[in-house]
Amino acid sequence: MKKDKHEIKAEIRTVLGRKVKLLRKEGLVPATVYGHKFESISIQMPQLALEKIYDEAGESALVHLIIDGKELPVLLRNCQYHPVTSNLIHIDCYKVNLKEKITTFVPIELIGESAAVKNGNTLMSVTEEIEVEALPTNLPENITVDISVLEDLDSVVTVADLNIDREKVEVLTDAEQVVVKVEAPREEEEIVVEEEAAAVEVPATAQKTEEEKAESEA
Repeated sequence: MKKDKHEIKAEIRTVLGRKVKLLRKEGLVPATVYGHKFESISIQMPQLALEKIYDEAGESALVHLIIDGKELPVLLRNCQYHPVTSNLIHIDCYKVNLKEKITTFVPIELIGESAAVKNGNTLMSVTEEIEVEALPTNLPENITVDISVLEDLDSVVTVADLNIDREKVEVLTDAEQVVVKVEAPREEEEIVVEEEAAAVEVPATAQKTEEEKAESEA
């Protein structure tokens, strides 16, 4: 299946420091482009377009950044969000060399239905992403795991079971690492509290008033 090409236009940014707040009010997100043997540049991108691209590509898919008609292949990194509004306020763009392999993390996506889970057992997602090395153009956007293979209790899917073109993508995560598994449901502990047992009996000596204590000491 051919991957979609992710593109977004950007402009060189001249507003720096605290003044970038003005950009955000205009619906622009400040960003920085950096990379190996690449002189970093400051840019700005439309917030809505950037959020859409980030939702689609994440941090593992190649994004084509278009600046003044020039196309730069990048990976989006280090998203920063406003603590109150949750708006995207800054992002890094890592410039890659299409002829050099890079190392990154690719998310796991679970699909399908498990017969074991339908029977009342619990699905446990253990690994949400794996580390891989590949040419930027060969990086998978995500790795799907069909949980319909989990038919019985204690069924598991490990990294070794993942459907990956290993001629193009080298998996760096341990092959025995569990990705998803099925476990027996946890039974709720029945806590029976008996009123008589719960009642705390206070020793007679502890029930004495201060006046009684004074009389007994006299």
